[in-house]
Amino acid sequence: MRLQSGATGNFCLLAATVNKSTHRMTKKIQTALISVFYKDGLEPLVRLLHEQGVTIYSTGGTQQFIEKLELPCVPVESVTSYPSILGGRVKTLHPKVFGGILGRRDNEQDLKEMKEFDIPELDLVIVDLYPFEETVANTKEEQSIIEKIDIGGPSMIRGAAKNHRDVVVIASKADYSFLEEILRSQNGSTTLEQRRHLAAKAFEVCAHYDVAISQYFTPGFDNYFLSSVPEAKAMRYGENPHQQGVFYGKLNDMFHQLNGKELSYNNLVDVDAAVQIIKEFPANSNEQPEFTFAIIKHTNVCGIAARSSVKAAWDAALAGDPESAFGGVLVCNGTIDSATANAINEIFFEVLIAPAFEASALDILRTKKNRILLQQHKELESTHQFKSLLNGVLMQQHDEGNFEKWEEAGGRETSASEKADLVFANLVCKHLKSNSIALVKNKQLIGKGCGQTSRIDSLRQSIDKSRQFNFDLSGAVLASDAFFPFDDCVQMAHTAGIEAFIQPGGSIRDKDSIEYCQTHGLAMVMTGMRHFKH
Repeated sequence: MRLQSGATGNFCLLAATVNKSTHRMTKKIQTALISVFYKDGLEPLVRLLHEQGVTIYSTGGTQQFIEKLELPCVPVESVTSYPSILGGRVKTLHPKVFGGILGRRDNEQDLKEMKEFDIPELDLVIVDLYPFEETVANTKEEQSIIEKIDIGGPSMIRGAAKNHRDVVVIASKADYSFLEEILRSQNGSTTLEQRRHLAAKAFEVCAHYDVAISQYFTPGFDNYFLSSVPEAKAMRYGENPHQQGVFYGKLNDMFHQLNGKELSYNNLVDVDAAVQIIKEFPANSNEQPEFTFAIIKHTNVCGIAARSSVKAAWDAALAGDPESAFGGVLVCNGTIDSATANAINEIFFEVLIAPAFEASALDILRTKKNRILLQQHKELESTHQFKSLLNGVLMQQHDEGNFEKWEEAGGRETSASEKADLVFANLVCKHLKSNSIALVKNKQLIGKGCGQTSRIDSLRQSIDKSRQFNFDLSGAVLASDAFFPFDDCVQMAHTAGIEAFIQPGGSIRDKDSIEYCQTHGLAMVMTGMRHFKH
């Protein structure tokens, strides 16, 4: 049995023979409720539904849109006998609408009640949601934001998705073409598998919407870890070929990809590390500009330098560790010109990120078709980072800042050049895996140790690295991401030629390192800010 509207909007009873063994598998769409905020892309689908004899019910602006197409449309008001009230807040919240969505076609009691109360069966629900996120992004006016919290839309979507055995639900215009293809190829019918697939997508739409609203009211995190990131992109694989990988996010919001193959899982991890560190070094636009170039390998900085030109910054960054640079991710805060492009073109690298590229530089760099070139047009906006572990999620704020204080605790004050290098070194050290040591001279990383199980091992590694490429440590400075537990690191570094240190302090034996510096006339700055990176 089925209730269907005639041309006048009144419901008449039609006899139908239903094969219950196939009823839940394949179902022909005969009625549809359409109520959407965005009308773009809707016309072809509406015309197809009309061609296939589907009776369309609609509301407000969507009804007007369909009528302008000169297609028949039944106003929902003629079904409910109620107009849109409370400034449009209540249009579809009515038993005749939700009964038509939630009524079970194989339940005799449901069908009896639907007949008794003149409730139409609704086979298809096409509803999107008010643009809440867009409104939050474009205004701070609370009342405007509150009015974009949809009530009827999510309720209809959830109802249709719940009753997917009998009802098709479309909650996003992204699925219009999918439905059109089904309707054309299957003569207006859908299978249970297809309806279930669309129901799952609809629940995802509602879940994302609810998370966005919750995050507006509670910008931090309270009793629940709530995060919803749209636009899933399958990776070729994860860290290794036997691992699956997916990226959730909008890369196009940050980058224009100008060349190269698709970014891999490992590429993305290193790209994140690259944009995190280059954010620390904004390009100066004053009379004496300074540009920074960094080379990332397995999320660690293996080369970085600041110079008065992009080409000079690249040369100095590469010189810091030309061996590790092979296959790395490169990032710069200035425009890549042809001279720099020619120099970079001499080595193999995976990704190059910059805010701009000269046309001639692109011609040079595009000679390798797989080489990934990213033009970064927007900075990172996230304020927190997450890590899944122990069947749960860790959340923390990003490590912002460089130091809380500048306490000269050594045997002498730092010179102006030392101070500039210490500030630079401390930022670099912050982006190396703990335990980390960074050796810097003239704003060039000339040695680093990271990921070691003891701080003195990291120092040995950094000194060995500097000697491998024939750097003179006299006049270099040292940054440590955490305190020196003993004075052995200061002694070893001093023996190698280093005379200025920066560290957070906080050890019960800080005085050992301080006294050594005071005795030997070395500079030591205490920052009060640790930079562990595990």
